[in-house]
Amino acid sequence: MRIFSFYTKLSFATRILLWMLIGSIIGLVVGEPAVIVKPIGDIFLQLLIMAAIPLVFFNLLSGISSLASSKELGRVGGRIIVYYIFTTIVAITLGLTIMNLIGAGNGMILKEEVSGDFGEMPSLADFMINLVPTNVFKSFAEGNLIQIVVFALLLGVVVFQLPIEKKKTFQDFFENAALLMRKLVEFVLKASPLGLGALMAATFGEFGSKIIGPLSLFIGGVYAAQILMVVLYMGILWFVARISPLWFLNRTSELYATTVATCSSLASLAVSLDIAENRLKLPKSIFSFTLPVGAQFNKDGTSIMLSGVLIFTAQAAGIDLTIPQMIQVVVVGLFLVEGSGGVPGGALVVAMLYAKAFNLPLEIVAIVGGIYRLIDMGNTTVNCMGDMVATCVISKAEKNWSPDIK
Repeated sequence: MRIFSFYTKLSFATRILLWMLIGSIIGLVVGEPAVIVKPIGDIFLQLLIMAAIPLVFFNLLSGISSLASSKELGRVGGRIIVYYIFTTIVAITLGLTIMNLIGAGNGMILKEEVSGDFGEMPSLADFMINLVPTNVFKSFAEGNLIQIVVFALLLGVVVFQLPIEKKKTFQDFFENAALLMRKLVEFVLKASPLGLGALMAATFGEFGSKIIGPLSLFIGGVYAAQILMVVLYMGILWFVARISPLWFLNRTSELYATTVATCSSLASLAVSLDIAENRLKLPKSIFSFTLPVGAQFNKDGTSIMLSGVLIFTAQAAGIDLTIPQMIQVVVVGLFLVEGSGGVPGGALVVAMLYAKAFNLPLEIVAIVGGIYRLIDMGNTTVNCMGDMVATCVISKAEKNWSPDIK
């Protein structure tokens, strides 16, 4: 009874961390049989994604329609795009640099054979065409976030062209629909301690023994680059936006519990939107726009992993990339990273495309796939943290938000 009383007094974030710790320990002790609880986590994950798609759509429309003018939309959009391009280039460069310094792939023996068609790297024209949905209902059914975002952006811009009274009608509708979806997310999140704990138990049960092995140096290199990326975020917060990193991390801690357990930017987006509104008190007109767009376009953690896998594969194959080739890796990576999606494992297929684009053997990427979940925890965490940092910086730049630091 005392234990139950103590548990009920814990904060929600502490309960999440407690269940994640319990799940991790169970996974390491029990081993692979712990995977039996994975369906519990998968159900929680699917509930989040179920709520995330309409939440993104209506939040984005609500945010765009609440902006003062299309000029403000263009200004905010321009700033966020510049920020995303800058941080993505830095992330890819960090992955290249760290992996070259540690030489994780040197001396690794190629054994496994890989077969299957992983597709061709899309041209710029194909990429631009695929941004526009031919059937918006199909986009919603498939969870194609980038097409949903484009559709919402177009609708939001059209709202600006309507008469004031009509515009107000749609603004109210979008706001009410967004509120309904946020309430749904709040309801689903009540199950997060159990759901996240189950996912951690299954993850460590399946992959725990593989942490120590030939890929440990690669994992360490990727995480080292991602830690440096987090340091850069904290520097941007402090020096550019004059926001305390400790205050920021304290207010957003629940998000990282979700990213580590779900490895899904799309599922975590629902939590990001909730934290932006209720914990950080960010302006809705900003976060309703930047967070959904960032979930698709700002993937710094994934960028680090992709460039790390490429160099790791090249080293394992005994191939030395020249400086011009390194520059090409950065440019191609900036383009390819947009195709990794917002669901668990999406970046692994893109990593295959990345290696194939440079005629590197795919077997190493397949080997990395065995421990990909461990890397994807960091990928998703850095991806979502970068979106939240960007939103804070843009909000301060727009001079319509002042952090409630207590």
